[in-house]
Amino acid sequence: MYLHVVRRPILVLGIVLLMCGLLPPPAHAAPDRVDATPAGLTLDGRQWWPSGFDAYQLATDWSVNAGCGAMVDLDDYFSALPPHSLTRFNLFARLAVNKYTQQLDFRPMDAVFDAAARHGQMVLPVLAAADGACESGDFKERDWYRSGWRTAAGAGGLTFEEWVQTAVGRWKGSPALAGWELVGEPEPSVCGDQTCAWQQRSCPADAELVLRSFFDTAGAVLTRLHGGAVIWSGFTGGGQCGTAGPDYQYVAGSPYVDVLDYHDYGADGVALPGDQWNGLAERLRQARAVGKPLAVNEIGQFAGSCGSRSGRVDDFRTKVAGQRAAGTATALFWAFVPDPRHSMCTYDIGPDDPVHDLVAELTSRD
Repeated sequence: MYLHVVRRPILVLGIVLLMCGLLPPPAHAAPDRVDATPAGLTLDGRQWWPSGFDAYQLATDWSVNAGCGAMVDLDDYFSALPPHSLTRFNLFARLAVNKYTQQLDFRPMDAVFDAAARHGQMVLPVLAAADGACESGDFKERDWYRSGWRTAAGAGGLTFEEWVQTAVGRWKGSPALAGWELVGEPEPSVCGDQTCAWQQRSCPADAELVLRSFFDTAGAVLTRLHGGAVIWSGFTGGGQCGTAGPDYQYVAGSPYVDVLDYHDYGADGVALPGDQWNGLAERLRQARAVGKPLAVNEIGQFAGSCGSRSGRVDDFRTKVAGQRAAGTATALFWAFVPDPRHSMCTYDIGPDDPVHDLVAELTSRD
């Protein structure tokens, strides 16, 4: 009943607005600029080894949506980056809902794609978060990956499948688009209590099968909508439920996963962190086995009250040099914020942080 009462009026409203000319028609797909090969990424047919930031809050606009973090001056942000850098950001359905009217309002998201294109930058939109952050706050459990992504209404009354259809249909024509990430850090665990803290979760015996089926099915949906688009896995890579040990390679073998991921925290200055089962060296071996590039799309290190920003960038430089030599395909740093808290111990990277200089050194199309 909830699906009919809440979701359908919004979809009908969208159709009416489209017929009246108040919403633009779905975009035609632009020629796909980014491709994934076993040797790495290409942009416009040339080798591309991008660096950049996780800037999750770019689509925050307090005059329109509930937001996710602080507002960012998009022109200031993108103009400060070297050409053809890569920015990963949240493109969640919740951010497409006008907090005053409760109707779909794409203006903040349109602004991100427009600003990126205006400044010659590339963006990687993440369509949902596994932990529900900046969405409902609910962790996405096993049953969501099995069927809930197609049946459970979320923000705007849309199922995740409908949000994928909406987002891809609207922005697939952007020249700034580097592909799509379905879910950030997918993990088909089962919550043990209402907090769903990681210590209280259990991993079902069929976790890798559930996750592989999700990518096979949801990836096929996305590919029908935007054939040729690169699909990024969003994997954490550190032994999480569904991608632990050999399961990582099994899920990575989906024909609808083009780029593998690894998220790197807690090993300051170490190029290839982790153990023999779930470390970055093993993930690179598995990536080679399935013939796909591996992107290190989150690299985080604390600074502020607990360490200098200059020391952090030195550690980043050492780390990424070793990773790139080992065969990684990207280096994105967590996380750009417009309002860094220098008096606290955080991952914040502000507009004047020396990490910007490192991004300029790393980003290359050669």
